[in-house]
Amino acid sequence: MFEMFTTLGFAWSVGLVLAILFVLAYEFINGFHDTANAVATVIYTKAMPANLAVVTSALFNFAGVLLGGLGVAYAIVHLLPVDSLLGMDSTQGLLMVFSLLFSAIIWNLGTWYFGIPASSSHTLIGSIMGVGGAFAWMNHQPILQGINVSKASQIMLSLIISPTLGFVMAGIFLLIMKYVWQKHKIHRTPDEQMQINGKKHPPFWARASLIVSAMGVSFAHGSNDGQKGIGLVMLVLICMAPAYFALDMGSQPYDLERTQDANRRIMAIYDRNQAVIVDVIDFSASANVPEYMLAHCSSENVLPAMSLLDRRLAKVSTYKDMDVQERREVRRLLLCIDDTARQVAKLDLPAKDLTSLAKWRKDLTRTTEYAPLWVIIAIATALGCGTLVGWRRIVYTVGEKIGSSSMTYSQGIAAQVTAAVSIGIASMTGMPVSTTHILSSAVAGTMVANRSGLQIQTIKQIMLAWLLTLPITMLLSACVFILANALWG
Repeated sequence: MFEMFTTLGFAWSVGLVLAILFVLAYEFINGFHDTANAVATVIYTKAMPANLAVVTSALFNFAGVLLGGLGVAYAIVHLLPVDSLLGMDSTQGLLMVFSLLFSAIIWNLGTWYFGIPASSSHTLIGSIMGVGGAFAWMNHQPILQGINVSKASQIMLSLIISPTLGFVMAGIFLLIMKYVWQKHKIHRTPDEQMQINGKKHPPFWARASLIVSAMGVSFAHGSNDGQKGIGLVMLVLICMAPAYFALDMGSQPYDLERTQDANRRIMAIYDRNQAVIVDVIDFSASANVPEYMLAHCSSENVLPAMSLLDRRLAKVSTYKDMDVQERREVRRLLLCIDDTARQVAKLDLPAKDLTSLAKWRKDLTRTTEYAPLWVIIAIATALGCGTLVGWRRIVYTVGEKIGSSSMTYSQGIAAQVTAAVSIGIASMTGMPVSTTHILSSAVAGTMVANRSGLQIQTIKQIMLAWLLTLPITMLLSACVFILANALWG
């Protein structure tokens, strides 16, 4: 890793280190901003002492980052189109990173200070989209050309649907618990438990369920939100040090052969299904298009890009045999080919070909969708440490200010189990979701199911933060990026 500093020069080395530290700062803030939601109910219901809950949550967050995979990380990276991601020079890459992180950190700190459960995921996505649109505008292109619209649409749909499902599923789960265990002490609030039994802790099984589900939320949070930090660091490294990080430099000859084989097999699938995918791929395009014509990813360029990739990989045994420009080009080709394959996968192809296409896509992007171990450990540490501070404001909001009455043990269990399962599924499918919104919605769902009522003022604050986060962070990051380019670009 350290050999890259010998070629970057002192100024860019400092800039790269600062950019990574900014990402770690964002992830630290994410820890005490979002993870408070993971321990809110277990602290509020006195299932665990606050300090023990927070420390344990930090450990589970750490584990979640280490074991969570990279699907969500590269969903974040791919919010910027291939052309934008590799079309920026080092200066623009540096300014882009600082602009989006400045926007995300300012909004996260502001909402945390006022105790509003706003979404760090929403914040980050808006900031990335803002700098992407600003980059396109500065290059006299349509703003949407600076955003991967299809990926952004998928993510936004996920951010809209997941809280709704959390609300409904948590409410249903609570009603089932109330039906199975009627008039049971798990339906008491902590104050009622103290008045009736003189005990400050929940009944044993309720306590165990609250603890296990809280740690499940923490692990799921780490596996989802931690990946966003990994994606940010990789975005920094790809933009600022593409010679070392545009491709996995640890790839062996076998890995390149596997990538080349996947490319050829995908071409074979296209040949067999020309009639079905003719609207996505231009089969009349010449395979010998000059390389300078392949600067942008389009339907006319896909087959020439696949041919060029095949020629590039045939000449080398490892990526170390390529120069910097060739590495950037191969990454762009791989992402362009995969983006087209993703579109083809939505068409009515034979089931066997769709299964094969999904398999070959994974092999195709194996050397582009990666993260060094030091990146994963650094993000896991930052998120875990952030968990240890700043949790009190959000805990009070979740426990006391969403419903018109206090939260019962069964409500806490229903909300946490729903959140843990929902976030876990999202992480496995590679979709970024908001821990904050899912848990807050789940708590609200249990309040409605329990006929406890909702505090409209708090709900309005949460909804207003949800509505304003995207446009404000987009506008803020775009303005900072444009201003920074005017001053230092």
